[in-house]
Amino acid sequence: MTRIAVYLTGSIAAYKGVEVVRGLQKMGHEVRVGMTDAATKLVAPATLFALTKKKVLTDLWDEHSTPIPHIELADWSELAIVVPASADIIAKMALGLADDAVSTTLLATAGPKIIVPAMNNHMWQAPATQRNISQLQQDGVNVMPPASGRLAEGYTGRGRLPEPAAICQYIKDFLAAKKILQGKKVIVTAGGTRENIDPVRFIGNRSSGKMGIAIAQAAAQAGATVKLIVGQVSVDLPQSPAIEVIKITTTEDLFKVLQERFPENDILIMAAAVADYRPVDFADHKIKKKADDPNITLELTETVDVLKKIAKTKKKDQLVVGFAAETNDLLTNANRKLASKNADMIIANSVAGSDGAFGNDENQVTVLQKNQPPIKMARQSKSKVATKIIELISSKLKQGD
Repeated sequence: MTRIAVYLTGSIAAYKGVEVVRGLQKMGHEVRVGMTDAATKLVAPATLFALTKKKVLTDLWDEHSTPIPHIELADWSELAIVVPASADIIAKMALGLADDAVSTTLLATAGPKIIVPAMNNHMWQAPATQRNISQLQQDGVNVMPPASGRLAEGYTGRGRLPEPAAICQYIKDFLAAKKILQGKKVIVTAGGTRENIDPVRFIGNRSSGKMGIAIAQAAAQAGATVKLIVGQVSVDLPQSPAIEVIKITTTEDLFKVLQERFPENDILIMAAAVADYRPVDFADHKIKKKADDPNITLELTETVDVLKKIAKTKKKDQLVVGFAAETNDLLTNANRKLASKNADMIIANSVAGSDGAFGNDENQVTVLQKNQPPIKMARQSKSKVATKIIELISSKLKQGD
């Protein structure tokens, strides 16, 4: 049984939220409800009170509720569901606004959150809404996409709330997946390393860190305790009590941290884009242009092969997953890496062109394992790719038991 807070907002589909509450109760969960003022215009709070036998949170200033009602409900809940999630509440959550009972409680909720958007298709497709959805996904919020169908306006489009049975199944699957790495300790590396040339310049790459961060969040949602080792990233770092963030700069920094931390962990997922070369010499001052010589020569040397070195030290009960970021001959190069690095799994993804993995919100990967056929995933959001990778890792661990 899970303690679930369900929040209804101002969408005409709010009546389906009542069915979701009832469905969750039938599944054996303890449910409490919060409603925005707009939601109370569509569904009576008395209906939800009758179902849950608990006072419905609608007002921060109710004299008859607990002294700090939004904190009490936020601390009580183990999972928060916003159904239906209007464009308004999505925007508030993305911006961290807290101007009513529901938005304030959601901001105070440290546990996992699921939103189920419902709105007119033009509102759903609006750039502002899509930006807000992207931000929430980066923050670790799970988004069940709206369905296509007949809308309240009388025409067909995407924005319709999925049926309550489908929503309850989504929640059931989420709760089942949430525990697959319970008790495991996971290290995830993300972003790019930098190799300094002088105090101003460095050798780097275009990795945004999105894939590694999505994997760290998925591992945490699966019940693991996560150490996220990050180099240079272009997105916000996750704020979760289950994720410890460790910052590094160079490939050597990463190697030293892994040498120290890996022995006490169960799983290593190397999603970072690690520099293969570094300058032989570091200039302690900014290198200046020379009027009589337009050229400059940098002598480079190989960096430590972090994946290979660390994977060699893994014990029988540890699992190492590497990434292969290639611009050509993807599977050939990735299979070569699988054979040479002593990794249990290699995730192959292309970084060529505008559709490549670097910087995009979506990714297409192929999972390689020794003596097994490749698993090619469809192109999809990095958060979904991350969830499937965690599921594969969990299955791999079970095979070794």
